[in-house]
Amino acid sequence: MHEIPTVQSPLLAQVAGVRHAFFTRKGGVSTGLYDSLNVGRGSRDEPADVAENRARAAAWFGAAPEDLNTCFQIHSTITIVADGSWGDVRPEGDAVVSKTPGVVCGALHADCAPVLIVDPDARIVAAAHAGWRGALDGIVQSAVDQMVALGGDPDRMVAAVGPCIGPASYEVGLEFLQRFEADSPGSGRFFAPGASEDKRLFDLPAFVLDRLNTAGVARSEWVGRDTRAEADLFFSNRRAVLNGESDYGRLLSAITLEA
Repeated sequence: MHEIPTVQSPLLAQVAGVRHAFFTRKGGVSTGLYDSLNVGRGSRDEPADVAENRARAAAWFGAAPEDLNTCFQIHSTITIVADGSWGDVRPEGDAVVSKTPGVVCGALHADCAPVLIVDPDARIVAAAHAGWRGALDGIVQSAVDQMVALGGDPDRMVAAVGPCIGPASYEVGLEFLQRFEADSPGSGRFFAPGASEDKRLFDLPAFVLDRLNTAGVARSEWVGRDTRAEADLFFSNRRAVLNGESDYGRLLSAITLEA
């Protein structure tokens, strides 16, 4: 097996019978802007390199490439149940839930917040992609609701928010704050003053943790890694845009039930 570094959640690591990983950009075969573990089939990277990177990530779990289930992500509130392997199929949605051992539920991201959730008693896992839009619209609640539909209970659930753009790196305009306050009153507490009066800094991981708390999830944490700030370890859409780069790689966060 190829050595692939990962970031681990202390909370999730305590759960028996589950494996999880927040992968970095290290350990793959891609080059240039995509150096090196780019798993984004929607990027302009060489498809063969992306396929090899996905195979390496799946192998980290002891799984075959076709067992790595990820969606064609559209910043929605759509959660899809995976009863088996999807192979090359990419259904539209932003969260994957499964109670089938060996199926790897994954979320792709490059600044958006990946969320991994487990109910250890019901043996159900989920991976969600929560950008600001999905988080505000309810992708976290959607994933938890689907877990409940399969027999889960939020009081037993444990969740982790993975590497994403951090609160010191996410500057937005006042219209952004206004939209949040209109759709989710009280959201102003997740915004801090920016570099000028018309700018604010948005705390995405804190907002996602709040969405988990609102959904009733018993325990959750952010792993504390800022994708924009740590260029050697993580891809970042915001960093790529600021640097004038033409594209960017995608990170993978994933979770599976052990047989």
